[in-house]
Amino acid sequence: MNRTTTLRTDASRRRLLERFTWIATAILLLGVAAFLGIADEVMEGDTSRLDEHILLAMRVPGNPAQPIGAAWVEESFRDFTGLGGVGVLGMLTAATLGYLWLTGMRRAAMYVLIAIGGGLLLSLALKAGFHRPRPDLVSHGSMVYTSSFPSGHSMLSAVVYLTGGAMLALLHRQRAVRVYILGCAVLATVLVGISRVYLGVHWPTDVLAGWAGGAAWAALCWLVARQLQSGDHLDLGVPPAGIRPEPGNPDGTA
Repeated sequence: MNRTTTLRTDASRRRLLERFTWIATAILLLGVAAFLGIADEVMEGDTSRLDEHILLAMRVPGNPAQPIGAAWVEESFRDFTGLGGVGVLGMLTAATLGYLWLTGMRRAAMYVLIAIGGGLLLSLALKAGFHRPRPDLVSHGSMVYTSSFPSGHSMLSAVVYLTGGAMLALLHRQRAVRVYILGCAVLATVLVGISRVYLGVHWPTDVLAGWAGGAAWAALCWLVARQLQSGDHLDLGVPPAGIRPEPGNPDGTA
């Protein structure tokens, strides 16, 4: 790689990281503000009527035990909710860690593990702190084990999919590829959250708070990773955008 190409690549990488930094900062601030606002309204009981209205709108009128739509629709939403389950998210996390490890980005792999593990602990702590009961207006279409606020599936899917998507997007120079990866991450997160309301296991505000909290946590983790990557304390070993590292060549340079 000649000097001109290297300088052009470095400039492109800096612009890309600056955009991600501004976006992540905005997501962090908006996510925290949204979570606190929703939590305040929920604790005061101001969202009860809206929650009930939306939840019942997804049920057959006069038969709250039956979700709207054909049987295949209900089955599809059960599949969607599985995308936010501990088993699936654990498998995806392990796959991401394996990819980062095998491509030489081992410090990045450890950081992703800490970030996702921290998101799980935060979700459990928030559930224990708010201890909101699950919806009792309709029958549950999925097994539940914890309290309702915030939605753990929604929050953890946001943490895992958005964190993983942002990390993978940084490995590609093409804008279309980055948009595609992040779009898939957002779509998976949205489908998981909607499925939790459709199956009657969460109030809508649980899901909104889960999305807000998960997105804020993912943005915070990305910003911390950005500082560690560019600072003097730790190099996460992430190569410049668009350069794929090979085993034995962790930094991806030629």
